[in-house]
Amino acid sequence: MGVEGKVLMVIGGGAAGFFCAVNAARLNPGLSVRILEKTGKLLSKVKVSGGGRCNVTHDAPGVPDLVKKYPRGQNLLKKSFHQFYNADTVKWFAERGVTLKTEADGRMFPNTDSSQTIIDCLMQEADTHRVRIDVNTEVSRLAKQENGRWLLHLQSGNQLEADYICVCTGGYAQTEKFGWLKALGHDIAAPVPSLFTFNMPKNPVTELMGVSVQQAVVKVAGTKLQESGPLLITHWGMSGPVILRLSAWGARVLHDMDYRFTAVVNWLPGYQEAALREDWADIRQSMAGQKIYQKNNFGLPQRLWQFLLQQSGVQEDTRWADLPAKEQNKLIKHLVAMEFPVQGKTTFKEEFVTCGGISLTHVDANTMESRLQKGLYFAGEVMDVDGITGGFNFQHAWTSGWIAAQSIGKS
Repeated sequence: MGVEGKVLMVIGGGAAGFFCAVNAARLNPGLSVRILEKTGKLLSKVKVSGGGRCNVTHDAPGVPDLVKKYPRGQNLLKKSFHQFYNADTVKWFAERGVTLKTEADGRMFPNTDSSQTIIDCLMQEADTHRVRIDVNTEVSRLAKQENGRWLLHLQSGNQLEADYICVCTGGYAQTEKFGWLKALGHDIAAPVPSLFTFNMPKNPVTELMGVSVQQAVVKVAGTKLQESGPLLITHWGMSGPVILRLSAWGARVLHDMDYRFTAVVNWLPGYQEAALREDWADIRQSMAGQKIYQKNNFGLPQRLWQFLLQQSGVQEDTRWADLPAKEQNKLIKHLVAMEFPVQGKTTFKEEFVTCGGISLTHVDANTMESRLQKGLYFAGEVMDVDGITGGFNFQHAWTSGWIAAQSIGKS
């Protein structure tokens, strides 16, 4: 039986919800499609992503490489990305007049450098394909009726009926918020934060806020967690891609540590301690007569270099040739393995990403349909899938939304 005269309710007006809705409506003009968004805002993460530019996807060279960017959900993504991946996203937007550009680190943004371009494109698609959008409409319960259709109970007390439902609510911060989905038999992987920055209260490094290094290696002491990439010092601690990636891969481990641990930073990723010690005599000799505070040949920002010297106890008027052994040892250690106690995290509410959600054992990777409830689909971060920073979470949203739309269209 076709979808003529049938109803799809998409719960959630974010990236995954819109992509499911507009693609389902486009594929099947006879299908009545409606987005229910509990807040007054649509596509709010799209708006703020990438500093307001919207990091649409990432220019990974192929599915195997793309899958490696997701701490959770890789088995599902291996199947889903073969149906729709980053190249398909680029093509989909290009066909609608939105061209994407690739930056040096692989992140892809609209040529306009404005998230509004992506929002306008999706809103236009919704308008073109007559997708109805209701804001301030929260679903509190789902129930399957005897006739096989779904009954949606709204917070307002009203009820709606649908033949298909796609849940695209994004991640929830607390397990209890998944109650209405758990009631349908779905297991929930407990949600914990991912993509957060490290708080270092009262640490003198915070006085360097605004200083960034293009490449640093950061480890979490006592674990196997390690990442490399750009690091930014903030007024509360450390941020930047290297920290966000580390927080994604370590989401559960760091949660279990109550966000109290030691971050070990190597400011010179080309060096391990033994190699730096080996080269040190040559470095000293080449700079012998110069004052150490004024000159570093490691390419480090000057404020960071002076901070490292201060933390190593090096006096301001010291020449390279006169650097005492004790201070030299401290400096070498601080350059390649400086320890920073972390006490807490900072998450950005609008860009909040969770690890956890609907257990993937209950989701068919080829259709995004629930294995427990016919006609119920999932897309986006409501599932236990999350990527590191760089456009990967949006790519999962586009992919899962598109697959759900295809599946519903062929029902």
